[in-house]
Amino acid sequence: MRLVFLYGPAAVGKLTVGKALSQLTGWPLFHNHLTVDLVLALFPFGHPSMVRLREEIWLKAFEEGVRAGLPGMIFTFAPERTVTADFIPNTLKAVNGEVVFVELTAPIEIIEDRLDSPSRHEFRKLTSVEVLRKLRVEGALDGAAMPEPHLVLDTSRTTPDETARAIAAFLA
Repeated sequence: MRLVFLYGPAAVGKLTVGKALSQLTGWPLFHNHLTVDLVLALFPFGHPSMVRLREEIWLKAFEEGVRAGLPGMIFTFAPERTVTADFIPNTLKAVNGEVVFVELTAPIEIIEDRLDSPSRHEFRKLTSVEVLRKLRVEGALDGAAMPEPHLVLDTSRTTPDETARAIAAFLA
């Protein structure tokens, strides 16, 4: 199985690009907030049980995708300090195939402009510029050391469909 691991900061467009890429490839999109929102029903953000359960679900989903014979899967991810150092190595082991790391970027001004967009309210996503700035100052958004990306795309320069096409072209 090939796992497209879309990562970047809040409001960079991971879910929107992931949906467009899923349409192009036919691969399922595993949006990380589905898991985050699930475990937040039980534990507060950052609680050790929340962190452990969240990562177990992520990894189990990858393993089941492999077991089910999926040709590929798309995963969205925002590196931050509650993610364990073992998550990326465990992901590589769970997939036991190709993991394509795609970093999505955008200037902070663009990210701040996107934070309160209606689509971000569907999940428990960060929607406050003030909270984002506070988290950045506190270093809360620094975290999971990511491997060198295979592809880096600035989502402020292209539409989500163009970004997804660039990823699909890279995969081909």
